[in-house]
Amino acid sequence: MIVNDPAVLAEVTALVDAYETALMTNDVAALDGAFWNSAHTVRLGVAENLWSFDEIAAFRVGRAGGSPPRTRLRTEITTFGSDFATANVLFQRDDTGRLGRQSQTWIRTEDGWKVASAHVSLMQESADQRLASPTEKR
Repeated sequence: MIVNDPAVLAEVTALVDAYETALMTNDVAALDGAFWNSAHTVRLGVAENLWSFDEIAAFRVGRAGGSPPRTRLRTEITTFGSDFATANVLFQRDDTGRLGRQSQTWIRTEDGWKVASAHVSLMQESADQRLASPTEKR
C-alpha cells in the first residue's frame, strides 16, 4: 500500500478544498454531493449526531445560514492506497475565535470520492490558546 501517492493526495486535497468552499458558501447541493449516500454514513457535529446520509441531508436543509465562518489553521490529509483517505482540519471560528476540529474519512466509490464519516467539534476555551497556529500547514 502506498501512503500519500502524489496523484491520489492531489485528488483528495482538491476535494477537501472544494468542501471547504461549499461549507463557507452554504452550497447544500455540493455538501450533500460530498457525502456517501448510505445508511452507514455518520456525521457527529458540535450539537448533533447524524446517523445516515438522510439525516445529514435533512440537517443541512434545516440549518439556517449554514456553517459559521471560519479560518482553516492546519489541514492534514493522508491517503492510503488509491481508495481511502483521512482529512483533519484545525480551524478558528471567525465570530468567537474558538478553535475547532474537523475530521473526515474519504472513500472512493462508484460515484467518486465521498465522505463516509465526519466529526466536527469545538475545543474547550482553556485549550484554545495552546493549540492556536498562526499559519495553515498543508
